[in-house]
Amino acid sequence: MIGGDLHERVQGRLREVGQRYTVARRRLVETLGAAGGPVSVPELLRGRRPLPQSSAYRNLAVLEQAGIVRRVISDEFGRYELTEDLTEHHHHLICSRCGRVEDVEIPARLENSIDRTLDGLARHAGFATVSHRLDLIGRCRSCDQGVR
Repeated sequence: MIGGDLHERVQGRLREVGQRYTVARRRLVETLGAAGGPVSVPELLRGRRPLPQSSAYRNLAVLEQAGIVRRVISDEFGRYELTEDLTEHHHHLICSRCGRVEDVEIPARLENSIDRTLDGLARHAGFATVSHRLDLIGRCRSCDQGVR
């Protein structure tokens, strides 16, 4: 979802937290939107027009505070992606050895069952609403074959 609507929404969210939509932030949003999955800061810095590392971290922190990006913990770097309400709901497969992260969608029937179960748990605990993130941690095929 890279387009005017995305940029308008990002600009609005930044405005709500008293921040501007700078060229550097726009480049990060465009890079994350085009990445197709969570990426590390070193991967973000390899782009056509790389940002200084300190600038990338500062801008990612602002974008995270504004609810535009979220951090996916996977390895020593961590990875970033646009929030689901700017893209679509999905889950992650995370390799515990190399840190690789893959987006994965689960069948609608299972997703609905998870939603119902979590909604019930939330109500029982006194929570009004609930969303969820599901990260499956294991070893990718490459790392699993290297262990044997």
